This record gives sequence, structure tokens and C-alpha cells, in this order.
Amino acid sequence: MVKLYVGNLPFSTGDAELRAAFEPHGQVASAQVVMDRETGRSRGFGFVEMPDEAQAKAAIAAMDGKDMAGRALRVNEA
Repeated sequence: MVKLYVGNLPFSTGDAELRAAFEPHGQVASAQVVMDRETGRSRGFGFVEMPDEAQAKAAIAAMDGKDMAGRALRVNEA
């Protein structure tokens, strides 16, 4: 299982949108946007778990720097 850190997410992004963004690059075991406990809003980053290392590397290559709602994503291995 490879855990990917996804930073600079638009604050409107939820778990489902994060999963949908990564699914074209391989199987996604889980996708979670980290939420602020006090406000309940997104903290602008999350984690995606992918069972296949080759697919995870392909996802990093494809998604790092990709524009999502006007923000360039930062994606690397957590």
C-alpha cells in the first residue's frame, strides 16, 4: 500500500472528488481530505492510498502540478 500526500487542494474538495481525481491513474483504496476540527472546513490537503506501487508512481507523475479549480496540486509519497 502506497500512501500519497496531496497538498494545495481547493477548500471545496471532498473525499469523493479527491478519489475521482486519482481513479483514472489506478485503483484507489482510500481518499481522505483532512478537515479542521474547529471549523469543519478542509485544511487544503489530504491523503490517497493506492495498493499498486507502479500505479501510485504514475499518479504522482500525472497529478503533481496539475490544476484543480485554479490551484496547482502538490503530490508526493507520504
